[in-house]
Amino acid sequence: MDNTSFIEISETAFRNNVDYINSRLKAGTTLSHVVKGNAYGHGIEEYVPMAQRNGAKHFSVFDAHEAFRVKKVAPHADIMIMGMISESQLEWAIENEVSFYVFEVNRLVKAIEKAKKIGKKALIHLEIETGMNRSGLEELSWEIVFNLINTEKDFLEVVGFCTHYAGAETIGNHPRVLEQMQRFDAAKKTFQAAGIVAKKNHSACSAAFLRFPQSQQDLVRIGILQYGFWPSAETYLAVEHSLSQKPDPLHRLLSWKSTVMNVKKVKKGEYIGYGSSYMAAYDMQIAAVPVGYSHGFSRSLSNSGRALIHGERVAVVGVVNMNVMMLDITHIESVQAGDEVVLIGNQGDLSLSVSSFSEYSDQMNYELLTRLPLDIPRIISA
Repeated sequence: MDNTSFIEISETAFRNNVDYINSRLKAGTTLSHVVKGNAYGHGIEEYVPMAQRNGAKHFSVFDAHEAFRVKKVAPHADIMIMGMISESQLEWAIENEVSFYVFEVNRLVKAIEKAKKIGKKALIHLEIETGMNRSGLEELSWEIVFNLINTEKDFLEVVGFCTHYAGAETIGNHPRVLEQMQRFDAAKKTFQAAGIVAKKNHSACSAAFLRFPQSQQDLVRIGILQYGFWPSAETYLAVEHSLSQKPDPLHRLLSWKSTVMNVKKVKKGEYIGYGSSYMAAYDMQIAAVPVGYSHGFSRSLSNSGRALIHGERVAVVGVVNMNVMMLDITHIESVQAGDEVVLIGNQGDLSLSVSSFSEYSDQMNYELLTRLPLDIPRIISA
């Protein structure tokens, strides 16, 4: 049964972006593809196999549920859980050789318990608190961690030593990031002095990877960049030294398309849709599109959003409904039910980017992408 819209993912664009990332990646550094948030809205089940076809071997997720989804479509890939994993899910992770962050002593204790029960080592990444103040092992707990790891070496493998930077995409945060780097290096030396050496040290997200090459170390966790988006305009300007003079080296993977549901004439002075937020200033023709806020097209785009029909940009008129929006097609000839509507992507000579939505609402790239519902079909294209 067809959905009311679909998402198209370009494999060619993915290869382009990975080539760009690899051109800046230090030799010997592992590229981990971050696919949390349903692969930033692109779809784990579709995105991960595509990435593997193009050389991806390591994937980072937020929780055990995402790790399970990756494991189903990429059973031999390296998978790293950066956030939530419950006690009941630890056994599955250990049994399936899925690594996970340890950012509190209790998780370390539970990991040891489960590893002993299974008779297999838990693969752990020690996350250090360096100033993000979200998750991470506090210095006061380090002595306990040293003792536990050195005592239970038969049941633990320290795969990684890591931290996360608090806003490397914004220049105002750079002093804080530099301080975090210093704290991380100091912590690494302290752990090494206690006999704890990780196979891979890692701290760089997309923004840090670009702005602070020295943060690349043994592994980088690349999220938004691989999908064709810059962490911020600041990052793009700092790295490429241009906002318009040359083509963007990154290509967007995602297009979002629907069709016209029906076409209707509205007389001047009539209201369109719920309430009275939009009155027709002239005799109008509108097209209803079966996509609304339940599909990820925000209600805040009422009377401000844009779409493409017949290669022309058209405006959202009236309030975006749960399942429907209305577009002003008065100046476009021969629009009829079934015609293609582009919500994100290209049509003719025009394009609508995800970032353009931020011009009409208070959503950011990350938010709009990850709000795209799971049940919208994702299709991989060449």
